[in-house]
Amino acid sequence: MTNVEQISAQAYSKQITSDFLVDMQRLFDGQKLAFEDDKFPSHERRVRDLKALKHAILVNKGALLDAIEKDFQYRSHDESILGDIFSSLSSIDYAIKHLSNWMKPQKRAVGIVFQPAHAKVMYQPRGVVGVIAPWNYPVFLTVGPLVAALSAGNRVMIKTSEFTPNTNAILSNMLSSIFDRSKVCVIEGEADVARAFSSLKFDHLLFTGSTEVGRHVMKAAAENLVPVTLELGGKSPVIIDDNIDLDEAVKRFIYGKTMNAGQTCVSPDYVYCPKNRVSELKRAIQVRYQSMYPVEEGVARRTRVINAKQYQRLLGYLDDAKQRGAEVIPLGEVSENPEVCYMPLTVVLGADRDMKVMQEEIFGPILPIVGYTTLEGVIADINDNPRPLALYIQSFDKAFQQTLLNNTHAGGVCINDAAFHVVVDDLPFGGVGASGIGSYHGIEGFRTFSHAKSVLSRGRLFFSDMLFPPYGRKIHALFYRFFVR
Repeated sequence: MTNVEQISAQAYSKQITSDFLVDMQRLFDGQKLAFEDDKFPSHERRVRDLKALKHAILVNKGALLDAIEKDFQYRSHDESILGDIFSSLSSIDYAIKHLSNWMKPQKRAVGIVFQPAHAKVMYQPRGVVGVIAPWNYPVFLTVGPLVAALSAGNRVMIKTSEFTPNTNAILSNMLSSIFDRSKVCVIEGEADVARAFSSLKFDHLLFTGSTEVGRHVMKAAAENLVPVTLELGGKSPVIIDDNIDLDEAVKRFIYGKTMNAGQTCVSPDYVYCPKNRVSELKRAIQVRYQSMYPVEEGVARRTRVINAKQYQRLLGYLDDAKQRGAEVIPLGEVSENPEVCYMPLTVVLGADRDMKVMQEEIFGPILPIVGYTTLEGVIADINDNPRPLALYIQSFDKAFQQTLLNNTHAGGVCINDAAFHVVVDDLPFGGVGASGIGSYHGIEGFRTFSHAKSVLSRGRLFFSDMLFPPYGRKIHALFYRFFVR
């Protein structure tokens, strides 16, 4: 557990004032009552809500970009447009386009023994959904679950991160301007508020954040048998083939690492490189990074680490790696002022599993490189550790690709790319094992926040009573002869 996770876990267990608990419970009860009055919103109503959300994001785009920049000290508006605004709008457009088909009951087959009958699955809203959002993409990781939950016809309560107060204020005002609090409401506060929030008797709870806090959320939800979706993290590796051009390989994964200063749950965490090509890879990363982020531009317009605690955590990883014999190579100007919270992409050569940088999720602009001799050794090392949220294969060799796909587990995979699978609307997003439980986005998001209700329907004809007691009749012997072999 990292120091920041320890602090978060401790704060998570604190008590908050009874008045706040009463207010939060009142909001929850209000949403429950509102849902009871409208248990299955029409397609038109859901689309209207999604269109209103899209319009509000467009109207508030500038304010959201400024707020994100302020929360990070500085974050590129271009990164925020791609990571928060575009991705949110894209998910809304996709849901509006496909919602009609998602809502249709699915026909299912009925065996001859149970004929005549019809079977279907209808997707029913769960009720009141809780969303605990993180700080790294404060708009997209709030709006994405909200889109899925509204598409499925639910009411939604959102707990935003205490690390992004300026963005929270814009989001809260924006959502309250288009939704009554009985449909969508925002709760702000620190980890103790999140603890109380996750103790509410939601019909479903989605949490995005660290694995350690995810354990607390799941434990709190279990008290009320609340189903959970946990979007966590982990160490997502890049595996480079021995035959690929290294400049090409770096071009494919580096933006996934440097976007938002590496503060992305699916950011490439470390790289497996053929041992005899490690020095060449380091040079290729340096050239590509400096072409993207020229040193002469300085640090003033560079995305920062979110706060001093996170920055000190990252420095601690680097200090530990140096003490254990690794070579630490910053690829840009290092800020002398720790309050600035700026760190350039920093390569770590000679990294091994004894180092913190290879044990903890980095979630920042540090990139360890691990030399390997055989692909079998890489696969064994990946499988000896918790299953990652993402895995990135840099190779044009189909056999190399398939070997990794068949022999490793990860929440998602990119081949000759990194991180962008998250914004492909038709792909589910989620982890596996320690990197998460469940998935959402696209139809998977709609189904995550829906109950798949089985419906078996019969008309006037009914022959099943022939199988009823008393047993031992000829019909039973015939049934056993043909269907129980």
